[in-house]
Amino acid sequence: MTIPTDPETGEFHRSANHFDARITADGRDGWPVEPGRYRLVVSRACPWASRGLIVRRLLGLEQALSVAVADPIQDEKSWRFTLDPGDRDPVLGIKYLGEAYFAAEPGYDGGISVPAIVDVPSGKLVTNDYPRITLDLSTEWTAHQREGAPELYPERLRDEIDEVNRGVHADVNAAVYEAGFASKQAAYDDAYRRLFAKLDELSARLENQRFLVGDTITEADIRLFTTLVRFDPVYHGHFKCNREKLAEMPVLWAYARDLYQTPGFGDTVDFDHIKRHYYQVHEQVNPTRIVPNGPDLSGWATPHGRESLGGRPFGDGTPPGPPPAAEEIDRR
Repeated sequence: MTIPTDPETGEFHRSANHFDARITADGRDGWPVEPGRYRLVVSRACPWASRGLIVRRLLGLEQALSVAVADPIQDEKSWRFTLDPGDRDPVLGIKYLGEAYFAAEPGYDGGISVPAIVDVPSGKLVTNDYPRITLDLSTEWTAHQREGAPELYPERLRDEIDEVNRGVHADVNAAVYEAGFASKQAAYDDAYRRLFAKLDELSARLENQRFLVGDTITEADIRLFTTLVRFDPVYHGHFKCNREKLAEMPVLWAYARDLYQTPGFGDTVDFDHIKRHYYQVHEQVNPTRIVPNGPDLSGWATPHGRESLGGRPFGDGTPPGPPPAAEEIDRR
């Protein structure tokens, strides 16, 4: 995998999402919400894709929106379906996610990223706009959500959620990559500084409240969690985000364990996929491709004590049931 950085500054900047059509209840972009019509393609290694898995589970959209899981190890054609029989996705019938990109735009020469939603009948990619995908699952797919589904993007809190998300994206979600992929010291130093300044700010915010916005789980918690759960396994060492481990930050470590132990979060996490992807795909960062044996992950199951802060994880809703057997993860 070639990591693009600015040759002058050494900074890494993520490419914009090229396909940004929306799947909506009224179909105004030409893609109406229809159960069974679309397939969500993810990698369990990817934090951006993991958001979609969590939201889909919390809202109970498993029957309405099927999921395809790519191999965590990419090749020169990017995400591939080598976990499936015959190395093909059984629903889309393709070997590489790129085939759906090219079906949507012949001659496309940009990056192939997850999450992606593909229109099953045509085989065309609809969207890879990861920030919008989860918001639309919450707001446009309401007719197909389970009874008791929580409000993850409540209208009364959207301005605050959006504000928190902007800061978390710039200085946590993106900053770990900007530190890890930096090719000059100054670029790394800036990303490192911003990351830990924001983590300190979030720690102070969460010291006396259970969740980031309001007293229930929202989109903001999901976006922060997918970075925190990868922090000690990959970002601390592989991306040199090493002022301290998550397990050494008491408030954020307890907060992350609280979410991990909540149905819909930990049951979508695959530490094996996470570690193998980062350490074996990013050869510019880890030329030997050796995957470390640590860290000890047993701490994720330990008591966190966050219940004492109150809060109602699902608000007036209920937790999701167990994941379908086909989607269960063995995280040993």
